[in-house]
Amino acid sequence: MLPDPFVFRDGRRVRSRSEWEARRREILEDAVGLEYDGMPPEPEVFRVEATHLRGKGETSSYRIHCGTHETPFSFCFYVYRSALDGRRPVVLTGDLTYTANCSDAVIAEANRRGFTVVKFNRNELAPDYADPERQYGINALWPALRFSAVSAWAWGYHRVVDALAGLDGADADHIAVTGHSRGGKAVLLAGATDPRIRYTNPNGSGTHGCGAYRFEQIEEEGRGFRDTKSEPLAFMMENVGYWMGQGLWKYVGKEETLPHDSHFIKALIAPRCFLETDGYDDIWANPRGSYLSLEAAREVWKLYGAADKCACRYRPGGHRHGWEDFNALFDFMEADLKGTPLPEEFTRIPYDDMEPLYDWSAPEPD
Repeated sequence: MLPDPFVFRDGRRVRSRSEWEARRREILEDAVGLEYDGMPPEPEVFRVEATHLRGKGETSSYRIHCGTHETPFSFCFYVYRSALDGRRPVVLTGDLTYTANCSDAVIAEANRRGFTVVKFNRNELAPDYADPERQYGINALWPALRFSAVSAWAWGYHRVVDALAGLDGADADHIAVTGHSRGGKAVLLAGATDPRIRYTNPNGSGTHGCGAYRFEQIEEEGRGFRDTKSEPLAFMMENVGYWMGQGLWKYVGKEETLPHDSHFIKALIAPRCFLETDGYDDIWANPRGSYLSLEAAREVWKLYGAADKCACRYRPGGHRHGWEDFNALFDFMEADLKGTPLPEEFTRIPYDDMEPLYDWSAPEPD
């Protein structure tokens, strides 16, 4: 069973929204500390440089300078503006190198709906390989710290959000962050640790993302190992341990003893808008475990009377982030912006053959 996020360290149980805010601070310290080895510090310097400015309906580029006084650091982001006037909601992704994901067609559809798209390359913040000497990306700014690569990537999202606050044409109150696979893991952490992000949308994020550690998905049929079994913690620690908090080694093979699970991280986002998107056939990413975790996390949204702000949308198919997934996010954003009910696709139960993996509930709303 998934542990109860409403229980304080000292054993008391949350009784109100105000008490949840205190419990939320505990989870930020404990769960984010264990799961990701914490977050990088705020930058000592911050400046945005326009490197290529274009008008509405065209693409501009910018460079963020955000290092320390002793160690300069910078990275780029690109803005694909809607042709509509005024400040427009933003869809932000760090998956710039996944060119097939947020394609030209997806950008055109976002712009048609009145959204501005922003891209950056999260691998500029930390490489997607082990860096034990802390030489690359923002690791070099604080070499004595041991925050994970996922933490560095999430920190990159936060710095682009900083930049968007002063960018003409960007509605900084309606920023969505989205990413795929390991990028989805980064997006989950980015949304959990920055209240300025209104919409958080991890796609196919799996273990160390939306998938529950305590639930292993095993299918009888499939083309190969990744089609029949979800990604275990042991595999991640052994192969991509630089994504992870090193304290997780203690729980390899003993995931049921973890003091938290993925629903704790999701719950940090409440009552803001959260949408997880997955493919039914993406077994390695544990879509069933993701849904069970989502059901548990939604109890925190219920505390705020905002259960409709926590949703999922599943589609046929495997490990990809394409047209259907992005349009699910656009539909989700539009419902929130217009104050209309979510379309039926978001209220459909993806797995009606599963019982909830928790036996506790939220306290009554204030």
